Amino acid sequence: STAPAAFAAVRASGLRLSTARRLLLHALFDSDRPLSAEELAGDGDVASAYRNLEVLEGLGLVRHVHLGHGPGLYQPAGRPREFVLCESCGEAAPLAPAALERVREAVLDAIGYHARFTHFPIAGLCPACTPEAGAC
Repeated sequence: STAPAAFAAVRASGLRLSTARRLLLHALFDSDRPLSAEELAGDGDVASAYRNLEVLEGLGLVRHVHLGHGPGLYQPAGRPREFVLCESCGEAAPLAPAALERVREAVLDAIGYHARFTHFPIAGLCPACTPEAGAC
């Protein structure tokens, strides 16, 4: 998905493609990582950014993810990403969903749940923070 495709989807839904929505979508599609509403608002109105993000999420164009403590982060919905998070240093790394397929299968086999890691990450210790590495 691209920013122009998201613009078209907003218009097709009958909503106005306001300057604020266009700027939010550009920022999200131009970023290589999820962004907070505060980052997206810059010096602008954070409450307006949240309202527009909620509308865009309702249209299926944006989704939010929680990577540890702190505010939710937003990214284009069409980016298939799941995340791992280090509980020690706070590093969050995106993964392609295929990278966690064996994990999802193990969870399904063990407890019958169909696990997803798109909204909340898998948390643990990164290789640099393991006791063997001397911790972060």
